[in-house]
Amino acid sequence: MSLYNLISFCGIFILMFIAWLFSSDKRKVNWQLIFWGISLQMLFALVIFVFPPGASLFLWINDIAVKIMGSAMAGAEFVFGPLALPPGIDGSLGFILAFQGLPTIIFFSALMSIFYYYGIMQRIITFFARIFTRLMKVSGAESLCTASNIFVGVESSLTIRPYLENMTQSELATILTAGMATVASNVLALYVFSLKSQFPTIAAHLISASFLSAPAALIMSKLIVPETGTPVTLGQNIELHYTRENNVIESVINGANSAVRLIVGIVALLIAVLGLVALTDTIVVGLGGKVNALFGLGIDWSFKSLLGYVFYPIALILGIPPTDALAIAKIIGERIIVTEVTAYQDLAAAMEVGTFKSNRSPVICSYALCGFAHIASAAIFIGGISAVAPKTTNTLSRIGIKALIAATLACLMTGCVAGTFFSESSLLFR
Repeated sequence: MSLYNLISFCGIFILMFIAWLFSSDKRKVNWQLIFWGISLQMLFALVIFVFPPGASLFLWINDIAVKIMGSAMAGAEFVFGPLALPPGIDGSLGFILAFQGLPTIIFFSALMSIFYYYGIMQRIITFFARIFTRLMKVSGAESLCTASNIFVGVESSLTIRPYLENMTQSELATILTAGMATVASNVLALYVFSLKSQFPTIAAHLISASFLSAPAALIMSKLIVPETGTPVTLGQNIELHYTRENNVIESVINGANSAVRLIVGIVALLIAVLGLVALTDTIVVGLGGKVNALFGLGIDWSFKSLLGYVFYPIALILGIPPTDALAIAKIIGERIIVTEVTAYQDLAAAMEVGTFKSNRSPVICSYALCGFAHIASAAIFIGGISAVAPKTTNTLSRIGIKALIAATLACLMTGCVAGTFFSESSLLFR
């Protein structure tokens, strides 16, 4: 184990300590959950990154994901022509998010709907939920929702709809944290599309990141908002709540239509947030320039740089070499405001121009970014769950910021796990 791998390993416990500092009740610590949460992460990472058959499975998953993405682009190319051709292909006009990245969401949503229709996803989600419930001393409802978040987004709350209004504050914090610490499979395809040219095995890495982040979310949420009540479904295995379509065609239609609504939301969010950030950035930089002139300072007052300074120590904790730490800190920091979509695009751009001196830096960053842990997402999840269970609105609004902090720390923890097992000689990290 290299020095940086050891730093990444120690970073896991430093991040948990930071979470404990934010705890609403520092005397309440679920040690069983912490032990099994870390153990599950380490076991999964060990099998995938170190065990030869696991590494082979990892590469196979990556190849399958890339081929599926190729199929996903067939419809987009038919509809949009050259606009949908990705970079590197004759006739391509370069990367255009609207015509290349976003259409993949429609395909993957339809594909996931088919898996749900035939009961495949229910079996997988229930399997992971029962592991969490059995080992971690948490409720069946929050285990099921956390497991669902490995594969879907805000709609995961619908899987436990009958239980939402009777959940404790800690359970609701876990639901929010798990939602923001993971990514939906349909949106994950968008990140793969952004990075696959610079990072050929990115698909499998992001899939593994989503799995690793689920136990991390449970750990961080329970450290920050520990359980002080008695959940109704504590230790119980519950059934996934799902309304099955009449036939597979209807499931495809519903999946595609829900994806269109998601895309509209993403586009609206990006236009609004990036525009507001640019406006605020202009004001702050202008005022900062006057401060620099007045006091003879040389500070870069842009949001990205300021967030880079804040997250610089965090980048070092993740096991990022100092030569790359500031660049990575800026990318990780900006995700909180401008969403992970922009952060992944900035990571791809930085890799393309050779910004990083070490290969471990973009690998760890790709894991740390793999989640919806940003301000806009917090609003989306709080609004989405409140719409399903109106009685939870007051509680959700009170714990929203804590859940966002927990989700951010969970994503960073996943980055530490990746950094712990990083090896320059491994095909998985090239």
